[in-house]
Amino acid sequence: MSFLSLFILMAMVDLSGRLRRSTFEAQVQGFISAMQMAASGAAETGRRYEVIIDIGEQTYLLRQITGSNLAEVLDEEIIVAGQFGDSCRVSYVEFDDADYTNEGEAKFRVGHAGWMYGGKIVFQDEDEQSHTVAVSRLTPIVQLIVGDPELMRPKAKDEVPSF
Repeated sequence: MSFLSLFILMAMVDLSGRLRRSTFEAQVQGFISAMQMAASGAAETGRRYEVIIDIGEQTYLLRQITGSNLAEVLDEEIIVAGQFGDSCRVSYVEFDDADYTNEGEAKFRVGHAGWMYGGKIVFQDEDEQSHTVAVSRLTPIVQLIVGDPELMRPKAKDEVPSF
């Protein structure tokens, strides 16, 4: 009987760990899908989109930009809104122009020519492990990377060797 109880306890612990990982993966995948939706929508229609990450509130939204006032988000512009949870939280956002924030809002805008800025969004899972969503100006691909890799930045004009 104790062997059966031990086996059930081990199965419950394993299931609990799997559920935590799947919750983290589901939340991050929902966010990545919103980013990819913005990039593909901009490429196909020529319209501009914005993904706003609110680090304090641990939320995000995807909107289609319809007006010239970028600070005002109209309800009819919102395409997707999501929230991160305890098992998946945004730690900080770093852009490829060296701008960094771990509070407030971070905005990624995309148009027909691609992302306005590249950067990375660093998440912490329930075990405090880092996972990074990387956004590149050069490609519409948004990808998840385990860890917190160094961000590649465009070289300044004075850093480019002359021939």
